[in-house]
Amino acid sequence: MLTINYFASLREELGSGGETLTLPEQVTDVARLIDHLVQTKGESWSALKDSSRVLIAVDQVIVDRGHRLHGTEEVAFFPPMTGG
Repeated sequence: MLTINYFASLREELGSGGETLTLPEQVTDVARLIDHLVQTKGESWSALKDSSRVLIAVDQVIVDRGHRLHGTEEVAFFPPMTGG
């Protein structure tokens, strides 16, 4: 099972803090995961496609959308953080 977490403003925007998902066979990377989420959950989830608003981590390491998935990872979507 793939564990997906949504943090900060994304949690509020999407109305979900997370979920578990059996990775469909055609979903082989993060970009396809995002496409799958948009297709199954609705167009409002297309916010995940905006790389200027959303960072992605797999097993707590920031990755790009081409990162391969095997189906047992933890995937986190979160907005870029700033601090001071």
